Amino acid sequence: MAPRPGLKTYHGHPFLSYGFRPLFLLAALQAGLAILVWLPFVAGIINVPTAFAPVDWHVHEMLFGYQAAAIGGFLLTAIPNWTGRLPVLGTPLLVLVLAWLGGRLAVSSSAWIGWELAMVGDALFLLLLAGAAIREIVAGRNWRNLKVVAILCLLCTTNVAFHVEAHLAGEGVYARRLAIATILMLVALIGGRVIPSFTNNWLAPRGGGRLPVPFDTYDKAVLVMTGLALTLWVVRPDSGASGLALAGCAVLHLLRLARWAGDRTWRNPLLVILHVAYLFVPLGFALSAAASFGLAPAGAGLHAWTAGAFGTLTLAVMSRASLGHTGRALIAGRVTQACYLLVVVGSLARIASALDAGPPLLLDAAGLCWSFGFIGFAIAYWGVFTGPKVAQKAPSTARRA
Repeated sequence: MAPRPGLKTYHGHPFLSYGFRPLFLLAALQAGLAILVWLPFVAGIINVPTAFAPVDWHVHEMLFGYQAAAIGGFLLTAIPNWTGRLPVLGTPLLVLVLAWLGGRLAVSSSAWIGWELAMVGDALFLLLLAGAAIREIVAGRNWRNLKVVAILCLLCTTNVAFHVEAHLAGEGVYARRLAIATILMLVALIGGRVIPSFTNNWLAPRGGGRLPVPFDTYDKAVLVMTGLALTLWVVRPDSGASGLALAGCAVLHLLRLARWAGDRTWRNPLLVILHVAYLFVPLGFALSAAASFGLAPAGAGLHAWTAGAFGTLTLAVMSRASLGHTGRALIAGRVTQACYLLVVVGSLARIASALDAGPPLLLDAAGLCWSFGFIGFAIAYWGVFTGPKVAQKAPSTARRA
């Protein structure tokens, strides 16, 4: 990996000095606030002037609003490390931020402006992000990471398909599954690199035990199998072939996670949460396999992936990257740990509510826990996102993060 480039040429406000600053903050706010809007929206208490049905609005804003911002923040921070080039910052970054905000406004007012205009406005952010990623990776000749851009381009295409399908069919059933499958592939690819890498970096100096197995042929085979299984699931989620493939992936991903020595990280919350987040991946495969055979509701597996894996992993990565890239100590303080706990508990409660394994108010409780976890993170890290980089984080301040 190339050394992280400096920011000597940038003299503007720190908020626009790196992609993770505005996009991680917006992702966290969107994750929390959109849930607080959706709960009364789906209950018929309030109305959002969107052309989408309440469930599709919720799914779309979680996948193409919150997740897209989190993915954008990660890529705009990781790509300079991959290529050795300066990050996207200043005015170009502001354009991306405004495109994301414009997309959220367009989707939530699409009943007024029309679904076609909303689709164009909503697609702009991912188009610009993909263009920026392609430019930087090609300029840096970092060909091995073009696969990440390919997944990003597929996500952009899926976003457009979501609008079209929802308009023509009344709901975005296939596009919804394709979007989840696309992000899940990104989680499997990126998670399979950063989780064992971060774990190894912390465990290696301590010695005295096994280390994570680095990305190897087994991981490549798991990714291929995952792609095939998810393709079957997108097309025919209720088929026996899909169920068997999903069940096989549940075992493969569980074994993959076991290779990363997560049991040795219990003293480091920043690492523990990464392993806990990835545990939702095989859980989602197992529950989705059960749904294929009619043994569980489809929503249980969907929320194991979306609320559990996507939500917990993005929160874990956002907190770690934000601390590290602003010169702060890699310490998850009590507030950060509380945010982790709220999101994990909220995810488990959402899965349970999909399984009808709790009281009727469990859905609301799950949404509130998950929402408060992300809003709490946004508030706690506001100074991290908007303030200057520090040379060293004082212990007392690190505990507050």
